[in-house]
Amino acid sequence: MKTLIELYDERPIENVLGTEVFRPERTVFLCEAEVAQNRVLQEKLRDYILSRGLETELVFLESSFYNSNKVLRQLRRVVEEYPDCVLDITGGTDAALFAAGRLCGEREIPVFTYSRRRNCFFDIHNAAFAAGLPCEIQHTVDDCFRMAGGALRPGRVDNGVLSRYMDSVEPFFRVYLRFRRDWTRIVNYIQRASQVEKGQPIPLYVEAGLTVKGERGQPIRANIPALQALEEIGFLKSVKAEGGRVSFRFRDEQVRAWLRDVGSVLELYVYKACVDSGLFNDVRTSAVVDWQGDGRQDNVTNEIDVMAMQGILPAFLSCKTCDIGTEALNELAILRDRFGGQAARAAIVSTQSCRNITRHRAAELGIDVIDLEDLKSGRLGEHIRSMMRVGK
Repeated sequence: MKTLIELYDERPIENVLGTEVFRPERTVFLCEAEVAQNRVLQEKLRDYILSRGLETELVFLESSFYNSNKVLRQLRRVVEEYPDCVLDITGGTDAALFAAGRLCGEREIPVFTYSRRRNCFFDIHNAAFAAGLPCEIQHTVDDCFRMAGGALRPGRVDNGVLSRYMDSVEPFFRVYLRFRRDWTRIVNYIQRASQVEKGQPIPLYVEAGLTVKGERGQPIRANIPALQALEEIGFLKSVKAEGGRVSFRFRDEQVRAWLRDVGSVLELYVYKACVDSGLFNDVRTSAVVDWQGDGRQDNVTNEIDVMAMQGILPAFLSCKTCDIGTEALNELAILRDRFGGQAARAAIVSTQSCRNITRHRAAELGIDVIDLEDLKSGRLGEHIRSMMRVGK
C-alpha cells in the first residue's frame, strides 16, 4: 500500500490504526482547519508514528467535515495526485462518510473500515486485503497518551518494582478492610510519627509518642492492633508500644510511601487484579498524563490511579477510599474520552457503599461502578473481565 487516506477523527486511535496495521508509504489526512494549521499537533503525530517504528510520510489537507461537497472535492484531488490510494472510513463525520460514498460511485478505489466491537477490519469496497483481518496491534499506556498528543509522566509509584510486592498486596488489603473505618487516622498517625524535615535523609526507623498532633493540633493516637497487623504481613518490623512511646521500622522506602498515603492500598489492589486477570498487555498505577505532552511544568496534568491496555483498548480506573462524587465521575469521563475515545472503558472503584443516584449518574457517563460489597465478596476480577468484554 502506497497511499492511505484517513478522515481525521476526534478519537485518536482511529487516526493511527490504519497506518500501524497496513504501513503505507504515506498517509493523507483530510482534516478541519484547526488540525491542518496546527503544526505542533502534526509533529506530535509524526513523533508517535516514528516511535512505533514506522517511516510513513504524513500529509495534512484542509477540508470541511460538515460539507460533503467540499470533502468530495478534496478527495478527488487526492485521488488524482495519488491514484494508488486506499480509503479508510473508520473515522470522520457523517458528511465525510457521505462524500466517501459518492467518491466510490466515481472511482474504483479500495475502501475499508475497522470494527471496534469485532476488533477486525472489513472490506467495504474493493479491499479484499482487509476482509476479516484481525487487529493484533498492542499499545502501551504511553502509546495511548502519545497518539492523542499527550505524554506519560513519572507518577508516585515506580511501576518497575511492583512485581516484588505482589504477594503482599492481598494481605495488605485485608488489613485495610479490617481497619477500614479508622484507616485515615492510622495513616495520619504514621505520617506524623515518621515526618522529617525537607531535604533530610528518610529514616526507616520511627519512634514517637503514643499520641501525636495532627494538622490542626488535634491528637491522633496510635492504633497498636493495626500496626501489629502490618507487622504480621511484613510491612512493619519490631513494633513496640511501651512507656507512652511507639517504635517500629518500615520494610523499605516503598512501603513507607504506601503507608503514608491513604489511597495506595486500594490502588495496589486494583492494579494486582488487572495484572492477575491476564487480559492486559500493559498495566500502570499512578499514571500521570501531561495533556500538552512537552514536559513543561505549567502544563495541565491528571493522575489516573490505574490504567491498563488490552491490545488497543484502554481501561481507566479511578480508586476512591471515600464516597464517589459527581466531580470524580465527570473527571474520569473527560480523561477517558480525551485519551481513549469512544471505545475506551472506565470504572470507579470505591471502598464505600455506592448510592443508587451515583450509580445512575455513572451509567449515564458509561462508567462501571465497583463498591465495597464487590470488594468484600472478591468480585473485583469478575467486574474487570465484564468491563472489558468484547462487543460491549
